[in-house]
Amino acid sequence: MDLWAAKREQKRDAVRPLALRMRPRTLEEYAGQEHILGPGKLLRRMLAADAITSLIFHGPPGTGKTTLAELIANHTKRHFERENAASVGVKRIRELIDEAVHRLEVEGRRTILFLDEIHRFSKSQQDVLLGDVERGLITLIGATTENPLFAVNSALVSRSTLFRLESLSEEHIVRVLRQAIADKERGYGELDIEASDDALKVWAVKCDGDARRALTALEVAVLSATKEGAAKIVIDRTVAEDSIQQKAAVYEADGHYDSASAMIKSIRGGDPNAAVYWIAHMLSAGEDPRFICRRLGILASEDIGNADPRGTMVAAACWEMVERVGMPEARIIIAQCAIYLACAPKSNASYLAIDEAMKDVEEGRTIPVPVYIKDGNVRKATGLSADAAKGFGSGKAYVYSHDAANALSGQDYLGVEKDYFRPTDRGHEKAMKQWMEMLREARGSEEETTFRRDGQTK
Repeated sequence: MDLWAAKREQKRDAVRPLALRMRPRTLEEYAGQEHILGPGKLLRRMLAADAITSLIFHGPPGTGKTTLAELIANHTKRHFERENAASVGVKRIRELIDEAVHRLEVEGRRTILFLDEIHRFSKSQQDVLLGDVERGLITLIGATTENPLFAVNSALVSRSTLFRLESLSEEHIVRVLRQAIADKERGYGELDIEASDDALKVWAVKCDGDARRALTALEVAVLSATKEGAAKIVIDRTVAEDSIQQKAAVYEADGHYDSASAMIKSIRGGDPNAAVYWIAHMLSAGEDPRFICRRLGILASEDIGNADPRGTMVAAACWEMVERVGMPEARIIIAQCAIYLACAPKSNASYLAIDEAMKDVEEGRTIPVPVYIKDGNVRKATGLSADAAKGFGSGKAYVYSHDAANALSGQDYLGVEKDYFRPTDRGHEKAMKQWMEMLREARGSEEETTFRRDGQTK
């Protein structure tokens, strides 16, 4: 690089945002995501073996999806091309493929194509790319904030390994900020900056795990101070709050979690007065109303459930209205929701049911799908008739529920005796309990009918 090119590069660096300048250059500098990059974890093993196939990174903004793709390219010494799936056209994709093939044939170097917002990838774009991805001529890495199982084309998902990137912890954010303050080459190491622990804590909490947002807040604080001509830049809590344009919650130690716990326990205990007080306490401390709505939504299913199914609808409507209305009026909507939930009948039966079922699955107590309720198309594809299915240990065929009284055939859909859902006598679950009793009676009748049909006697 000649002298003039170096100067031009310096000028470009000078105007680049801090978050862009501080992007990690090596995997060792990369913060967070230990669940996929830690020792012995899958992505780390793939990198060590140079066995990188097509990948899809999904997770919240600012968690390092783009950066990780670049680091993978550097680590594996592959050429890196970056495009946005929303704007790249079929012509450009063909050009990238031709260049990748030429690079592989001439230089022996493979190419990584990084597609941001991959959930916007169209069918025509996909058709052009998929064949070469499948043959390994180009390695695709996609990034999305959406759930790829629902938002990304199934053909891409089936050819990719999915990795979820988690929001960075407060400790990770503080580490990133300190590194930016100390870095003389890319950060603010040449400046005299005194940033209090309290200020860094504000950014770490209010950025919601988004490193880009935290670094932008630091940049705003530093640039606004340097324009004022200050020799020493002092960043305290007030400056930190101003730079991120959101007041941080003011609590005593652990107050954030204690206040949320108090609100939840008050609603669970049926006390609307206490619930409203703790909500007022959190809002006055500067708590994000969306955090309160999120907790109310969880509580509506966990502690009320089917005793009052409207509870989840009220909580969902509250969350949506708070997003649209904003403070200070949002306090009324939150209070209305909390009072409704506090006065609603309570049940944790759904919570207990799914946890018990999950425990069975996770501990290996899996149950095969009974033959008579397997997918009919699959059964036909294997040449197994409905009558033949009876010979596989059950002696039963599928019964169409709508042909039975009360649309309740009593057929066994699990194959073993399990009682996960145990409804209470409260609210709507009282009717559900009656339904479960009807189900047991119908199942007993169905078993007795089968017993007699087989020519056996009691």
